[in-house]
Amino acid sequence: MTPAFSVILVNYNAGNELYRSLQSVVDELHGVPWEGVVVDNNSTDSSADVALEFAPNFSLIRNNENIGFSRGVNQGLAATLAPLVLILNPDCRLMAGAIAELKFALEEYPDCAIAGPKILNPDGSVQGTARGDPNMWTGLFGRTTFLRRVLPWLPVSKRNVVTASTNRSNQPSVMVDWISGACMLARRDALAAVGGFDERYFLYWEDADLCRRLRATGDHVRYVQGATAIHRVGQSNRTARADVVRAFHASAFLYYSTHVASKPFDLKRLLARALLKVRCFLVLIRQRFRRT
Repeated sequence: MTPAFSVILVNYNAGNELYRSLQSVVDELHGVPWEGVVVDNNSTDSSADVALEFAPNFSLIRNNENIGFSRGVNQGLAATLAPLVLILNPDCRLMAGAIAELKFALEEYPDCAIAGPKILNPDGSVQGTARGDPNMWTGLFGRTTFLRRVLPWLPVSKRNVVTASTNRSNQPSVMVDWISGACMLARRDALAAVGGFDERYFLYWEDADLCRRLRATGDHVRYVQGATAIHRVGQSNRTARADVVRAFHASAFLYYSTHVASKPFDLKRLLARALLKVRCFLVLIRQRFRRT
């Protein structure tokens, strides 16, 4: 029987969170034909072995090195074949009914390429994972910035993060620029049309890039507030924090130089590079002081 869903998780030292994530998928897709794959990026905590407990629903691909999130997802795409693809972080778990709600959005809007749920922190607060296209202001008013926390009512804050308070529509789903790759349900044919994830992104911003490229083809992205997932942010990153910080800033510049300021000597591009280098340095210094 042809599976209705393919489920792809890229794992790196997710610990016990991977088990919770896989179990949530099994619970959600009970009675539905589906296939799943865990792509492990050379974890050192034995978390990859958890996938074996969920065989035959989940298969396991073991990489000999950490190839990054984008390459890992593309590897999972090549190993599966269902028309609908759920991409899920190993530290993210689905709440009851999430996949059905996301699937309904894709069926209701044939030109919707990707649907994403409302993602919550473990304490129940909203992460704000539906957003506007990144620009120069994102560094100041992005999801985790101080200015957005103290000035959430500013239009630039509302544009950068879509929440229930900023979305006053009564519709069960709304069009947004992009959604988090922590949890997204996508049409395989739409992903294939743009070549999947851009493998130049090792970690972070690959979801914003993917959604932007999909929208350029005439498809759109939807935020489905009736679907819910819980994401314990950074569980997989706790073992390589400095590398994660560098990857975040490198990917931010890659996105900006690709989609916002593509000309090599654009002043905005040069300014972005300088600001991101300074920001990366400051974050690394702050991390070092926190450990001492």
